[in-house]
Amino acid sequence: MTAGRRGDGSGLIASFTLLTAGLAVAFVILAALVVAVPLPAPEAPQASVVYDINRIPYGRLFVENRTEIPFSQMPLHLRQAVIAIEDDRFYKHPGIDPIALVRALIVDIRERKVVEGGSTITQQLAKNLYLTPERTLMRKLREALLTLRLEMKYSKDEILRLYLNQIYFGAGAYGVEAAAWTYFGRPARDLDLPSAALLAGLIRSPEGYSPFRNPDAALHRRDVVLSRMVELRMIDERQRKEASSSALGTRQRPAPTLEAPYFVDYVTDLVREANPALAAVLDRGGYRVYTTLDIKVQRAAESAVAGGIRTAVPDKVGVIQPQAALVAIDPATGHIRAMVGGRSFSNTPLNRASQSRRQPGSAFKPFLYAAVLDRGFPPTATKVCEPVTYQGTTPDEVYQPKDHTDEKYHYRPLAMREAIAISDNVVAVRWAEEVRPSTVASYARRLGIQSPLEPNLSIALGSSEVTPLEMAASFAPFANSGFRVEPVALIRIEDRWGRVVHEARPRPPTRVLDERVAYILTDLLRSVVRPGGTAGFVEGSLRRPVAGKTGTTDELRDSWFVGFTPDLVASVYVGYDHRERAAGSGGALAAPVWLSFASAALKDVAVSDFRRPSGVVEASICNETGLTPNPTCPARTEIFIEGTQPDQVCPIWHMAPTGAPTGDLAPYTPPTHGAVAPAPEDGGRPR
Repeated sequence: MTAGRRGDGSGLIASFTLLTAGLAVAFVILAALVVAVPLPAPEAPQASVVYDINRIPYGRLFVENRTEIPFSQMPLHLRQAVIAIEDDRFYKHPGIDPIALVRALIVDIRERKVVEGGSTITQQLAKNLYLTPERTLMRKLREALLTLRLEMKYSKDEILRLYLNQIYFGAGAYGVEAAAWTYFGRPARDLDLPSAALLAGLIRSPEGYSPFRNPDAALHRRDVVLSRMVELRMIDERQRKEASSSALGTRQRPAPTLEAPYFVDYVTDLVREANPALAAVLDRGGYRVYTTLDIKVQRAAESAVAGGIRTAVPDKVGVIQPQAALVAIDPATGHIRAMVGGRSFSNTPLNRASQSRRQPGSAFKPFLYAAVLDRGFPPTATKVCEPVTYQGTTPDEVYQPKDHTDEKYHYRPLAMREAIAISDNVVAVRWAEEVRPSTVASYARRLGIQSPLEPNLSIALGSSEVTPLEMAASFAPFANSGFRVEPVALIRIEDRWGRVVHEARPRPPTRVLDERVAYILTDLLRSVVRPGGTAGFVEGSLRRPVAGKTGTTDELRDSWFVGFTPDLVASVYVGYDHRERAAGSGGALAAPVWLSFASAALKDVAVSDFRRPSGVVEASICNETGLTPNPTCPARTEIFIEGTQPDQVCPIWHMAPTGAPTGDLAPYTPPTHGAVAPAPEDGGRPR
């Protein structure tokens, strides 16, 4: 019997020894598995933030809307609230909580499927960083191994930081920083206790407890979190009552995370052309993108376009018509301050500001008159508006320019100021014939037009197609005393650590036009926006010095207005994408949009005048002949490049002054001081 007992004891000892050895082997195997599990760097996609010229954020590029922040910017009550409701033993367990795991296994066995997770914060982090959302036992095993690996590599605070930067809070917000901005309009470091409790409550069901969708459920869930914090002695009852009695505190559902979508799309295209590798990760790398946009000016542009076009008819593919574009730039730097490429980016992402070419009509005429003035013709030089026919490329082809008004011809000579103000076509074509169409094209290219140009007589009337962005940039030399500026949208891109990874290097401004010519042409274009001009209401309404030019294509298909002040140049285009209908004239449709935009954009900008350079003089002229007035002439003041003002006295006695001899008046003789042979192609002045 004694021997039997000894045998039974030996068996127990042997069994215990085997069990211990088995557990030790299992532990070694488990440890080996944990160590062998590869653990990539815990990097999640981060949103890149887009800033305007004043460093105001106005857009986010992201796969997941996330901005990582350090542990120090996560308030204690925020961390406590999350731990209280998600994993109250977080700082006590080794990554896997046996109590929660047993509870979950019991439920899963009873239901005969995986329905209860029992996941700790570390397990949730492992799942979100490295695993798919499938519910299988194999995935749970991998989750456990990754969880233990995370606990081996990182401290508890580091794990909590990773978790709070990773987790989804609903409404497109990933991580506490994006969630704080989305729901409360402030950074996570400024969250108070009730706000922190609300965010913590969202983690289990972001949409079910969303304060935007179900504020009552959000409040109830917040109270559950606060009560749990009291139970865990994280806060006291007084703090709970005070937090529970506070209002929800969320802001209105935020606007889309991207303003100025056409402009941002334009910027990303620029990055893609210059640095394809950077463009590929721009929406996930947490970059800071600094641009030239002024978000206040941009909002003024969007408001002007939205309020200035009443018609809205979808075409065959559902795109609202007519469409519009607006581009505004700083004439001193070329910085693009606003860009609207259409009436709705979601309806049509085609950027008509930079990607669509349209005939600008008479808005192209300033390039012609820049060439004319630069060739030495004074503003008083005239061309007669009367029927004229030009031979085309074939014997049967003829070209006969006409004006768009009821009066197709004026049957009299028109000086440049009047011809520009009323946008006379016949006079423009005659000037194009004088200086040659190729010269007009040359000046347009010199000033900034890059689209192909057809050097024929109709180029003076805008028959070649251009973009609104080109038109805005090409008018800048008129506003800035003759310097061409390259349109600039992007300044630089920094990574999340502040290192510059891409920097735009635009060409510096270059002189392309005599400053005296630029000033005189600007002054002539001011006649367009004054009474009698095709946009005669603009200057009086804007109440500041402004110049510009309307443009309207045949049958009112396309409507343009390009206007400028010393501080801002903007082009507006309105028209149908397929040109199947008339949009309206530049003065009636595009100019009012421009005026609405400029009024808002320049509201807080001090009024300044165009700087008159030396070498520009004023002279009194006869209003009818453009010569130095005699005592009987109806006179006005005109400006000239010094040395080109008239030196001949008007020979016509317009009325007989008291005591003047009577008799036949001298016949009218058109001024000839500006008549020169066709100018050479090198841009030189006539001698």
